[in-house]
Amino acid sequence: MRTASDPAIPQDAAPAPRRILTYRRLVFLAWFLTLDLIMFGAFVRLTDSGLGCPDWPGCYGHFSPLGASESIQQALQAMPYGPVSAFQAWIEMIHRYAGAFLGLLIIAFTVLAWRLRRQLSHSPALSTAILGLVCLQGAFGAWTVTHRLMPLVVTTHLVLGMSLLAAMTWLAAREKAHDPVPAPLASGRRWMALGLAVLFLQLALGGWVSTNYAALACMDFPTCHGAWVPAMDFQGGFTLLRGLGKQTSGDLISQDALTAIHWTHRNFALVVLALLGGLAWRWRRVPGLRGPARLLLALLALQLATGLTTIFFQWPLLIAVMHNGGAAGLVLVSVTLLWRLAQAGKPPSCKRPPGRLE
Repeated sequence: MRTASDPAIPQDAAPAPRRILTYRRLVFLAWFLTLDLIMFGAFVRLTDSGLGCPDWPGCYGHFSPLGASESIQQALQAMPYGPVSAFQAWIEMIHRYAGAFLGLLIIAFTVLAWRLRRQLSHSPALSTAILGLVCLQGAFGAWTVTHRLMPLVVTTHLVLGMSLLAAMTWLAAREKAHDPVPAPLASGRRWMALGLAVLFLQLALGGWVSTNYAALACMDFPTCHGAWVPAMDFQGGFTLLRGLGKQTSGDLISQDALTAIHWTHRNFALVVLALLGGLAWRWRRVPGLRGPARLLLALLALQLATGLTTIFFQWPLLIAVMHNGGAAGLVLVSVTLLWRLAQAGKPPSCKRPPGRLE
């Protein structure tokens, strides 16, 4: 009787299915952690903890805030109302630890993707690109600290995080079976790609609102300062190369500039609602699309509710984090729909045990 060690049998034939299962588990774990990190990153930003440790990668030169307690106390005495406390330092460092762990997970499944490139039904190119993207995201995380929360750097960090989630969702979607999508709907992927591009533009605008602390620039709705088109300074609001809360001249950013930032994000949301909502409504009963399409409708409603709630209740932390999480959910579902539309008319490429699919 021959065994797996017999030269006539490929050495990696027996363990290949186990390694593929390990690869898929690592992919889904990294995807889940990416989503968690985006929400936790919003918590870091909204609790003003981005400079809880003003150096990088450590905290006041130490591996953790435990060794930096004396330095934190000195900083707190020097800036009693600044972004300095042991609590904020821990929030910032936990975010960094989780980001480092995500990087290790991505390295692990990228190595497996290359080793299993003959057994898997797709190229390891996307896994490799994700590894490069997470390295770039880590660099912007460091620059967020060293550039003292410069709005352009922080907004780019946010958009890169959403891009990483989009790439991870595409990678995970390839490993999950779903009902086949009718071939005539293949043309819908162009509309979904447009919807995803519009969504990312809105995410960038939302990040610009958050990093410039313009969420409460308009306290009424649907008008802003009692007018449909209030006084606004678009040049001051959308000048990219400037410090936090400042104009290029060094003066404080004006209320009209903050109003322009808020008003643009608020009104562009109508474009996103119309486009993504229309597509989701059209596909809500289509086999293979109905699950994510209905979830997209629910998330759009959630985003509208949390966006309005932040105005009426003056930016409560929980609702603000939920609003950021809803944005991540929109990316996740939109990419899932785009993937499935790209597979319209094709046989399933990923086999799973029989069961209920969506």
